[in-house]
Order: sequence, then C-alpha cells, then structure tokens
Amino acid sequence: MPPESERSQPDPKIATVSADDGVTPSLLTVPGRQTNPRIIAASALMFEDPRSKDTASQIRRLAPSDANVLITGETGTGKELVARYIHSLSPRRDKPFVAVNCAALTETLAESELFGHERGAFTGAHATRAGWFEAANGGTLFLDEIGELSLQVQVKLLRVLQEREVVRVGSRRALPIDVRLLTATNVNLERAMAAGRFREDLYYRIKVAVVSLPPLRERPGDIGHLAQHFLKTYRERLGLGEISFAPDAVALMSRYPWPGNIRELENVIHHAFLVSIGPAVSAADLHLPQIAQGVADGGRPPNPLDVALQALLDGQHANLYEFVTEALVRAAFERCGGNQVHTAEMLGISRNVLRAHLARLTLIKGRQRHG
Repeated sequence: MPPESERSQPDPKIATVSADDGVTPSLLTVPGRQTNPRIIAASALMFEDPRSKDTASQIRRLAPSDANVLITGETGTGKELVARYIHSLSPRRDKPFVAVNCAALTETLAESELFGHERGAFTGAHATRAGWFEAANGGTLFLDEIGELSLQVQVKLLRVLQEREVVRVGSRRALPIDVRLLTATNVNLERAMAAGRFREDLYYRIKVAVVSLPPLRERPGDIGHLAQHFLKTYRERLGLGEISFAPDAVALMSRYPWPGNIRELENVIHHAFLVSIGPAVSAADLHLPQIAQGVADGGRPPNPLDVALQALLDGQHANLYEFVTEALVRAAFERCGGNQVHTAEMLGISRNVLRAHLARLTLIKGRQRHG
C-alpha cells in the first residue's frame, strides 16, 4: 500500500455548474478548473444543437428526482458536466458533489477509496479515513468509468446501494449514507455483462434512468459556439487582443468529425490561438489532420480510423503503440463476448499472442475457461 500522503483524498471544494441561463442553459462550465491538455474530460458543454437541447430537456426532467442515472457517451462528450448539471438542479444542490474516476483506482485500493478504512486495516493504513461515499453523504456521488471496477468491488458497491450503508475496510460497523449515485461509461456495459466483466444486478441498480450524450460530430450546431467559447477563454487567459475565426477555419471545423469530441476541440483551439500570427485563426492554424482538408473543400469524408489515428499522432500521448494495441485488443475481446478463439480470428493473431495481451490487461486473470 502506498503512504497516506500519496493517496488522493476527498476534496470538499466541489465546483458547481455555471450557466448562461439558470433555466435553459446554452453553456455549462466548471468555474475555476484549470485547463490541462492531459485531462480528457470536457471542460464545457453547449446546448445549442437540437439534439443537445433534447438532452438538456431530459436532464431537467430527471434532475429533481433521486433516481440513479447512468450517463453514456464517448470520451470527451461532457459526461461529468452533465452529472454536475443534474446535481445543480436537484434538491441536493447545496450538499457535496464528489466526482471519482474509477479507472484511476487500482484494484487493491478501490475498496478503501470508495468505502473508507480503519487504522491498521492494511499495511500503510496509519489513520482512519472516510471514503468517497462518506464524503458525498447528503449529496451526489459521480462514478466515472464505472465499467473499470473489478467484480469484487462491484459486489460491495451493489450492497452499499441496496443497504444504503457502508462498512469501512477493517471495520464491522455499518455507517448509514444518503447519496444519490450518478455513473458514466464510454463502454457498452451490456457487452461487458455478456463477457462476465460487469454484474447484471448492479447494471440495473445504476440504470434507473439513462442520459445518452451524442458525440460532437452528431451535434454540429454546438461546434461553432464551443469554438467561440474556447477562443474567448484563451484570449482572456493570456490577456491578448481580439481574434476571430477565418471562413476556411469555420468550414473545416464544421466538417471535421472530432473523434476526441469537446476535449479535442478545446486543445485544437488552444494550439491555434498560440500559433496564429494574424487577427483571424485560419484553417492551417487549426493543425487538423491533412485528410480533413479535402472535406472542407467538398471532397469525400475522411476515413474515421485515419482521422482518429492522425489525432492521436498529433497529440501528446506517451506509449502510443501500447495504448492503441491495448484499445484494439480490449474492443475486439468485448465484441466477441470474451471468446478468445473468435477474438484471435478477428485480429488475425495466434491465440497465444492474444492470451499474452489479455493477461497484461488482466482480462483473463483467474479464469478457468478460455473460450
């Protein structure tokens, strides 16, 4: 176990959602959050496109209830902002909002982080510590990437939701909790259930209501407004003068498929603002993959895979080869329902090579049957 000082702690300073209009917002942001290119979460969300307006209407209907909500959507579509918006419209708005990224919790620490632990419960537990559920008591707990939790933690999470109480690691005393749970995922949990990686009973417990966020390419009416917001944000942050978008930049942004969604758009605008030397940001300043230029000129739409790969190559990604390989293996394994023979055939590799990948991803740890 790492020392207590190295472990993340519940932060009582939870930023709230701000909006242009408290009833029907067009823009949602988290005030005070510093932009970081390594963070893949969206920092702003727009409700101008018709599909986005439908989503906002659905959120307003769900928010006043106490129902658990599952928020689905691709990475960077604004799932945490939706969770914060739901909380801000609920009767719990004056209570804590706590956001936890389950993918950042190691399997050995996840239980302690979520439910807390007593002093001496394990090596390194030098003091009693409340978990995230206790930190969110009375308010809202948002579990992002919930599909990354191990089956063991899923069992204990289900019990907490059923009994509405937590038991810290190393304790036998149950502590009552009053928490509204919001969860998010960018993976197909139904496929994960079929592959035995997600519990069916937990799935239906967290899926009382569902909010599905469409990718940015499917809500084009939001792109221009978000681009203007980010341009204004960076202009004010750097204390520079007025700057606008040239017509060719507007045309390119409206046609580019944005595989990284809102986070990619923000990073592109940030970079364009830094390299632009004129009063207007041009298409060349956006530094989008060259295959996107033909689309802006009326050519054929780019291959989505090429666009995604170009975006990854242009970004700052450590160990890109491993990242892409692991993502491909994981997606194929999920698509094949956990069947190793079918997965190996789909990828065109031997079963032994596949098993090496799966073992490294801990997708077959403890399995007795291997498809």
